[in-house]
Amino acid sequence: MIPDTIERTIVINAPRERVWSVLTEPAFLGRWFGSGQPVEIDLRPGGLVLFDHGVHGTIPARLRTVEPPRTLSWRWSQGAAGQEPDDINATLVEFTLAEDATTGGTRLTMVESGFTGLGLPAGEAAERHRANGLNWPGKLDRLCADCEQIAA
Repeated sequence: MIPDTIERTIVINAPRERVWSVLTEPAFLGRWFGSGQPVEIDLRPGGLVLFDHGVHGTIPARLRTVEPPRTLSWRWSQGAAGQEPDDINATLVEFTLAEDATTGGTRLTMVESGFTGLGLPAGEAAERHRANGLNWPGKLDRLCADCEQIAA
């Protein structure tokens, strides 16, 4: 059976506005999620994001939810590089930001879902879930490091 969801929650020692900036500004987003190059982003529901993933090529995503500084989501293709996301080739990545009452920082929850609905052979969909699950901790560590730096 293919797992459908990956979920991670981290606490970041920075206010939500700072975390929102690192989630959405082209240079930051390209650094923590891409290959280091700034992304192209049209920050609105339906807007396009183009991630440069180096040897894996350019991966497009479509923004679904843009509610600063609380919620950001996108659908991104799990198919070939450059393939536009659609209902059968993409997963949904959702970020929710909330104030962490214990630390005064930000609690960020990331959920990636939709692996069971991918139009891929079961083994390939399971491999996407496994690979993405292994990659999220490092990506969230880089996001956290960018958020906690003093200079914006």
